[in-house]
Amino acid sequence: MKNKVVTSKSEMESIIRKCQTCSISMVDTEGKPYVIPMNFGYKEEVIYFHGSPKGKKADVLRNNPNVCVMFSTDHQLRYVNEEVACSWSMRYRSVIAYGKAEFVEAPKDKIYCLNIIMSHYADRSFEYNDPAVREVMVFKVQVEKMEGRSYGY
Repeated sequence: MKNKVVTSKSEMESIIRKCQTCSISMVDTEGKPYVIPMNFGYKEEVIYFHGSPKGKKADVLRNNPNVCVMFSTDHQLRYVNEEVACSWSMRYRSVIAYGKAEFVEAPKDKIYCLNIIMSHYADRSFEYNDPAVREVMVFKVQVEKMEGRSYGY
């Protein structure tokens, strides 16, 4: 089994589309790493997120918008010899994307982003009421750099 670098944009986007969640990493005000799982949408090298406008994630992103987003899928436990612990490993395919969080404020732009997020999970359209759109925090990450890996595939 080989650890393979994935360089094809189409293969990396295939990995992203297969994921149900991603992990977004940021650096808090004390210089400590902070990572959380999130739902997302992806379109044309932009990753879309939504959440509460209050709390640690919002505070951290407002202070330092640099992020790293990790997608991982196709996990399968494997081993060469069942009796040898160090021969056990996990097959996977993953993508790491780097960029800066950019907050989306205009209601029509928020709805556009929310529709991209929802299209990742459901094949239908949605309506959004004004208070919900006004209160939700929406941000996007323009991918500046993307790296892919595949192990065991």
